[in-house]
Amino acid sequence: MTWRQATREEIYAYYAEEFPRYLDDLPEFITATGPKQYAVAFRESHPVRKDEVPAKDFIRRDTWQTDASGDRTTPEFDDFEDVVEFIRHPARNDPLGRSEFALADPEVLEQPDPRPDAVYYALDHWERPWVLLVDIDAKEIARDRADEMVSAAVDDQDDDALLDAAGILDAAPEGYPYAFEDVDRAIEYGFEVRDIFEDDFDAEETIVVYSGQGVHVYLLDTDPAHRYDEQSREVLNDLLLETYDIPIDPVVTADRRRVARLPYSLHADVCSIVQPIESSAFDVRSATPEVIDE
Repeated sequence: MTWRQATREEIYAYYAEEFPRYLDDLPEFITATGPKQYAVAFRESHPVRKDEVPAKDFIRRDTWQTDASGDRTTPEFDDFEDVVEFIRHPARNDPLGRSEFALADPEVLEQPDPRPDAVYYALDHWERPWVLLVDIDAKEIARDRADEMVSAAVDDQDDDALLDAAGILDAAPEGYPYAFEDVDRAIEYGFEVRDIFEDDFDAEETIVVYSGQGVHVYLLDTDPAHRYDEQSREVLNDLLLETYDIPIDPVVTADRRRVARLPYSLHADVCSIVQPIESSAFDVRSATPEVIDE
């Protein structure tokens, strides 16, 4: 199939019928109360209860209530099924409850219950050191490839013109700011990063996750000296960017406030399941959910 956006009905069907099958396969650190937040993005903004507050197309929700010192008091989700219900019906099951800043109840609106275009979890974590994740995006690979292909006469500030001149917008999947070959190259880079982690850092626990438009590479070992603090992450960024020339997003590695796509969630813009993969030969077109009508 060529990529397209999932419909509202397909998104709901995925989280109601298919997503629950993968819950036992989630990485062990992704629990109802481990990540400090879960987040959901919507295709269209949804109102909140308080009239003066703008409608939201992206919300973060804490997994714990905390006291004035920042210590945990009460969990917002009793188990992961509560997280799943929040994903399925974000307004109906908003952890903010009846707070003025919660999403408005769709039963009192003409607007329907929002559906998640994307589901995220926080890399900052209550029960382990901050999760170390390296992000490699096909869009950046395509942009660099277009730079090499196209004459300097094209305005390098206009990405669409550059990608169009390079023929990337017309390449499958048509209309996206990358071609399938750029996604495949991102996956190859991801396994190169995994090998660097294992060879240079003696890492024993790594994961490569197909993110829908690239890959996320996890290093889950705990560095005994620094616990992969900000300074050590900056060194890692420099190593990957400058020594190995791998086009990572350094901000994702170094910013503990970042969120990442939840494994086995649906990337609704491309109808793909975000998932751990074992080989650089992974065919991204195999990630289409069963509920998607091809």
